[in-house]
Amino acid sequence: MKRAYKTSKKKRTNYIYYTAEGTKIVITLGEDGVTEADIELLHTMDDDEVDEQRRYDYRVTTHLDAYHDGEEEAANDRNKYLADDTTNPEHLITQAEDEAQHQNILDKLTKAMECLLPQQKELFKKVYLEKRSNTDIAAEEGVTEAAIRGRLKKLQERLRKILS
Repeated sequence: MKRAYKTSKKKRTNYIYYTAEGTKIVITLGEDGVTEADIELLHTMDDDEVDEQRRYDYRVTTHLDAYHDGEEEAANDRNKYLADDTTNPEHLITQAEDEAQHQNILDKLTKAMECLLPQQKELFKKVYLEKRSNTDIAAEEGVTEAAIRGRLKKLQERLRKILS
């Protein structure tokens, strides 16, 4: 259970926590060999968690949310100094992740393309880069459109196998 506040120093004579099932457990000084240091350690751990949650809440709500202060009419009160969204930390992190993911996909595709046969590379170029129709490619190569569909299916299966 998340704590929203710290226990005052005067009330640290025992330690109370609740299990996931909701059972209350009280750890009391002197019982079962519990020392003052044990109770102080448990309260210190709680204090650290409370402090960390406060820092997180402050950072996210105060700083990141400052870049998004409303939609449509509510956005008219936008701080003019925040108009440049290029320094928004959330935007920068997301952009870096997107670029890394895009580069990863390009690297995989490059490796996959190296595994294709020369005629499969040529077919890929004609279909996906030049955006030519199967019928047009079939007429150029002197084969049926069904033959081009079959080659394209084999090409796609090979790429799928390599990329997965």
